[in-house]
Amino acid sequence: MTGEPSPGGGPARVVARLAKQVERALADIDLSLSQYRLLGNLADGPSHASTLAERLIVTRPSVTALADGLVERGLVARTGATSDRRCVLHRLTDSGSRLLAAADEAIERRLDGVAAHLSESERVRGFKGLDAWGKALDRYRAEKVEKTG
Repeated sequence: MTGEPSPGGGPARVVARLAKQVERALADIDLSLSQYRLLGNLADGPSHASTLAERLIVTRPSVTALADGLVERGLVARTGATSDRRCVLHRLTDSGSRLLAAADEAIERRLDGVAAHLSESERVRGFKGLDAWGKALDRYRAEKVEKTG
């Protein structure tokens, strides 16, 4: 960490405050953060509920409940797996893909609005920092999947 606490309460509180900004952007398009995360995971391709639960770090029943609402809205579809009819795959529908793109844009607009209060160099560093955290999170998840797989 950086040593001295920042006026905003340090990295943990900053992340929580950023998450609130993401939630506000998503609320404008009638999505929760959990729904957005599920749609984002499905953008990588169809998944079983157990895989989604692992990726989202929630229980399988939580994924089912979350997916139910998205299926009702036509954003996610459930289909039987070709190898085993008892297995159900969740996939993003065209409507789901469009809403996910709109959500990404809404979040980016919101973050751009917040970042407008920074100097240009701070803004560039801030967005590069988010990219670095994205890479770290991807590698962390891959490592966890490898250990459990």
